[in-house]
Amino acid sequence: MALPNRRNRRTAVMLAGVVAGMAAMAYAAVPLYQLFCQVTGYGGTTQTAIAAPGPVGERLVTVRFNADASGGLPWRFRPLQREVVVRVGEETLAFYEARNEAEHAITGTATFNVTPHKAGPYFDKIDCFCFERQALAPGERAEMPVSFFIDPAILDDPNLSDVKTITLSYTFFEAETDEEDDDAAAPKPRQTSALETGRGTVN
Repeated sequence: MALPNRRNRRTAVMLAGVVAGMAAMAYAAVPLYQLFCQVTGYGGTTQTAIAAPGPVGERLVTVRFNADASGGLPWRFRPLQREVVVRVGEETLAFYEARNEAEHAITGTATFNVTPHKAGPYFDKIDCFCFERQALAPGERAEMPVSFFIDPAILDDPNLSDVKTITLSYTFFEAETDEEDDDAAAPKPRQTSALETGRGTVN
């Protein structure tokens, strides 16, 4: 009877090793997949840029804004404008708002994409709250800016000639915290930022 038991244990160990190996491969694949999406715009992943080239041509695109918080994150998260109409190549500033409704500090991280997905390679962000984790103290509300433009190269892509509306979506998830995040989320005096005073750039 000892021999079958040893075989069963060996089989269990092998299966556990296979499962662990598959999990490790899946974990390692995530950064590679993210890099692939960033380079190609696959899945509606947006691009980044240093500056906008300025308005090009007369084509207008309506950009709509969407916001979600994952089920385990007690934040109220919403766009402060429903949509804006922009010219291709024109830099535009928009705002989202997040409020921590928990009784403890929470740090969040935002994922993002645009639809239709084929517009991803032509949607460029200059600056965005999603580039860094956001820490909020209990009850704290924060306005979060995103600066973007539509790449003029979209005008040369016949596959995008039918795109008149692009939806920019964000989803916040809770992130692991460290001491630096805790310090950032500590209660602090209310200050008016330059971004707040410049908020009127979007209708």
